[in-house]
Amino acid sequence: MKPTNSKDASHGQPSIVHRRIVALAGGVGGAKLAHGLAQILPPEDLTVIVNTGDDFEHLGMYICPDLDTVCYTLAGLANPETGWGRVNESWNTLANIEKLGGPNWFSLGDQDIATHLERTRRMKEGQSLTQVTRDFCKAWGVKHTVLPMSDSPVRTLVETDEGELAFQEYFVHRHCEPQVKGFRFDGVQVAEPAPGVREAIDSAEAILICPSNPWVSVDPILRVIQKINKPVVAVSPIIGGQTVKGPAAKMYRELGIEPSALAVANHYRTLLSGFVLDTVDSSLSDKIETKTLVTNTLMNTFDDRALLAANVLNFAGSL
Repeated sequence: MKPTNSKDASHGQPSIVHRRIVALAGGVGGAKLAHGLAQILPPEDLTVIVNTGDDFEHLGMYICPDLDTVCYTLAGLANPETGWGRVNESWNTLANIEKLGGPNWFSLGDQDIATHLERTRRMKEGQSLTQVTRDFCKAWGVKHTVLPMSDSPVRTLVETDEGELAFQEYFVHRHCEPQVKGFRFDGVQVAEPAPGVREAIDSAEAILICPSNPWVSVDPILRVIQKINKPVVAVSPIIGGQTVKGPAAKMYRELGIEPSALAVANHYRTLLSGFVLDTVDSSLSDKIETKTLVTNTLMNTFDDRALLAANVLNFAGSL
């Protein structure tokens, strides 16, 4: 499979199978591309490093929304309609919590609650988030390596016109309604990369930034990692000025930046060796200050995920 279109990039077809890749991911878009990569690359050639900045404690449980979305997607357990949560889910526990007067603003299905309960139990016993994630992936049949960005707590805080809000309060409880003024990552100054993160990056041939929210899914990972001395290719989460899911476009707009694939490329400018944008945005290609790949980036089906992954890998191999 060759790139659909590439500026200043070779149209050769390097081997995909033998390329060692690290993918930085968060949210549904990141999980979808990670799944596409996992359809192509053998387990030893793919490590997915996942944002943990939106982790939080709720109802006494330690919840990792991005980690769970990535793991459920790789395991074939994700709800195909929402992209998050579990397929064939039931909601008895949440319904009874609500009946008893408890908070119901964060949707937790019964199967999902089992994940959070067991994670919380293990972490209270002293296991690290990395250990728990590895064991869960094994239980779910996920063969590719999935790592949290850090075992240390990093919390994304959204600065808004109504004050500073914890990310899940802003994102889920308040439905992204407050106007964004900036972001703060509490704990990032002292957080170390999780065991295996630095080794995966050092041994990778390329780093792929999945089509995740640059502000709150990818920036926390980059702040923890700090240094990347490998080719970096990013895939835009913004298509035609809009995001498929999530508030990234709204965030750009409220921060005084016109949301576009160009804005995303500029966000990552100092890191990039290449940038991938959708065919809808092909006119922006010449304005981007790095090599570009213009292709279909909308992932509606499993085949779409694999095709985009193959195109991105070939593009990365041509740089």
